[in-house]
Amino acid sequence: MEILAFLGQFMDLNQWMVLAMFLVFIVFLFAGIPVAFSLVGVSLIFIVLGEHVLDEHRKVISEVIEFKRTGINYKKMAVNAGRFFGGIIKNPVLVALPMFIFMGLMLDQSGVAQRMMRSMQVLFGALRGGLALTVMLIGIILAASTGVIGASVVLLGVMGLPAMMQQNYGKPIATGTIAASGTLGILIPPSIMLVIMSDQLSISLGDLFMGALIPGLILGALYIIFIVVYGLISPKSMPLPANREPVTAKILLQVALSVVPPMFLILLVLGSIFFGFATPTEASGLGALGATILALFSGRLNLKIFSDVSRQTLNTAGYIVGIFIAANFFAYILRRYGGDEIIENLVLGTSENPYMIVAFILFIIFLLGFLLDWIEITLIIMPLMLPVILSLDLPVNGFDVVSNPSVVWFAILVAVTLQTSFLTPPVGFALFYLKGVCPPGVTLGHIYKGVFPFVILQLIGLAIVFYWPELTTWLPAIAYAN
Repeated sequence: MEILAFLGQFMDLNQWMVLAMFLVFIVFLFAGIPVAFSLVGVSLIFIVLGEHVLDEHRKVISEVIEFKRTGINYKKMAVNAGRFFGGIIKNPVLVALPMFIFMGLMLDQSGVAQRMMRSMQVLFGALRGGLALTVMLIGIILAASTGVIGASVVLLGVMGLPAMMQQNYGKPIATGTIAASGTLGILIPPSIMLVIMSDQLSISLGDLFMGALIPGLILGALYIIFIVVYGLISPKSMPLPANREPVTAKILLQVALSVVPPMFLILLVLGSIFFGFATPTEASGLGALGATILALFSGRLNLKIFSDVSRQTLNTAGYIVGIFIAANFFAYILRRYGGDEIIENLVLGTSENPYMIVAFILFIIFLLGFLLDWIEITLIIMPLMLPVILSLDLPVNGFDVVSNPSVVWFAILVAVTLQTSFLTPPVGFALFYLKGVCPPGVTLGHIYKGVFPFVILQLIGLAIVFYWPELTTWLPAIAYAN
């Protein structure tokens, strides 16, 4: 108790408990404990601490699991299980999650990307950096039709990296281009992360999809400009191919035919939402069906592939839902200690300028991206920041159509910020996806060096969206106005 009294001189004891929960959670992650188990384990530890150390927190454990001399009150356990699990399962927005995962994995099996790679490689072969441009454009198209980061990075790495190495591209620019282009799927809709944000922030998924499209394309444009400029500044890193084929009408036709299938899928999903033919949840089902049809017509669909894709979808969706439940449990215990109020007061106390407060939140999320995956940040941090954003009364123009335009703007800002988490060590998953398919001689050092300029470009894109909030609200307003 003397230790508690000493700590209480500097901060309220509740504040120490909240801080300790986050620190212990990070320690568990670095110890190799799975995310869901870490969240639940930390929650249980601090329930016990609240019961035995802080008298005023005895109500925490009694509301979660009521212990009696005769045993455990299983009825109360069932009620809380329904609170953590039932709300997730009943949410219609989250039905889109497995559908979009299935769509991305099935499109990966359809051979669409391979056909685009072959045709576009010939089209841009005469340009300096043509291979890098090809990979980047395919990455943008895949981002708008899959949204599965791991599949996109691995697919682009398998297709593009050997060709770049054969053409004597610099290893950093080759690996950086592939990693950056593969991560665009987390921002450009349909995006799994946007589906989860829609649930956590209680805003329209259609608003988020439409709002993220322009920032995602801006980021893709920044990447393309960088590749062109880099090719002019460092031609040795992007040499021209020895044998360059002339661009003929036949090649243009091949490019057009290879781009039509994914464009059809993009129009099916995003077009149906934009023109009001389907809700985002219904559009996810159309996307899954469309990807299956593309795989069927390409001759790549059979019972084994369908079974494998279904199994991978189940594994991925189950992993995310498991973290959902654990994060809800963690957030519930955190709130019982007043964690939401503590964090809100801490953030609001940093500045009187609302835009500086938003910038501070984004800076914290950027730093957390070095340590945590986007799923943990989205599920734990975003709900805690929502009351802060709502209290700021930011003058973001929603064109009198978009509901909660400031929250939509904030969500897209966080999405752009979290995209950097895929490229920043030590928890940059895109880096490890790519390293797993790299040929011998390509090291993590080359990959780290290659992604650095793209992280800078992501921060530039973040600054553009921060300065012009209308970039995130104009398209939703147009869609709903029509």
